Amino acid sequence: MKRKLNIKHLLLLCIPICLIITLCLSMLHRNASPSSHSETSTSSKQSNLSLERFLEIAIEPVGQTMYVWGGGWNEEDTGAGVEAVTIGVSDHWASFFEEQDASYDYQNTLYQIHDGLDCSGYVGWAIYNLMQTESGQEGYVMKSGEMAKAFADFGWGSYTPRNAVSDFKPGDIMSNEEHVYIVLGVCEDGSVLLVHASPPGVRICGTDLDQTGNSDAIVLAQQTMAEQYPKWFEKYPSCSVDVSYLHNYDQFRWNTDTLSDASKIQALDASDIIKSLYNE
Repeated sequence: MKRKLNIKHLLLLCIPICLIITLCLSMLHRNASPSSHSETSTSSKQSNLSLERFLEIAIEPVGQTMYVWGGGWNEEDTGAGVEAVTIGVSDHWASFFEEQDASYDYQNTLYQIHDGLDCSGYVGWAIYNLMQTESGQEGYVMKSGEMAKAFADFGWGSYTPRNAVSDFKPGDIMSNEEHVYIVLGVCEDGSVLLVHASPPGVRICGTDLDQTGNSDAIVLAQQTMAEQYPKWFEKYPSCSVDVSYLHNYDQFRWNTDTLSDASKIQALDASDIIKSLYNE
């Protein structure tokens, strides 16, 4: 009788202890799970932060996204809209492009914000797709004239005002009060290959040097658009921008702590960068 009583007492003591342990383990698991998931996402994204990856992202909307004033912005016109905080290219951009012909005029599509991208909406989208792993987080769309300085202030790299810019490197973001673009590379003659959202849309262009339209970068841009985006090039063959793109823009340049360059992209000529980006 005494032995049975001890077992009962023991069971009575064990039951509440087990319940307490179970409850504590449940709370620990619940509190630890989000942190663990967040750390995994962060380390995964950090491993992909490279200059080459940034340029790969930058060319994703090329040849399938029209220039739309306000595209990439929210309805209030105060910051990033839904497309600019979404991972990947919007299917609607490509379908809207398919509906257009060679006479496309962005003045007729002002603030149709879901149909395409403007210059700052495009760069904000590219930065988001570089820095984030999930849709719906805080975006990076802002006035074009603020971008170079803002990205430097984030600690991502250096800022150089337009009157002090002396060279160009792949990945540089060039901005002024009217426009913003991304440098893809520099050609032997000093002309710059770039990607931007400018009427009629997101495209690769080359800077002119002497108003002849025959710089190395313009020729390379034409070849790239014709070969990689023939449907776009048939409608919109223009691939040149004027020499002011080399002089009237503030510059943001990534530091290696933010974007690694294991592929030595910055040491490559623009034509070699194109071969690398398109696996030629």
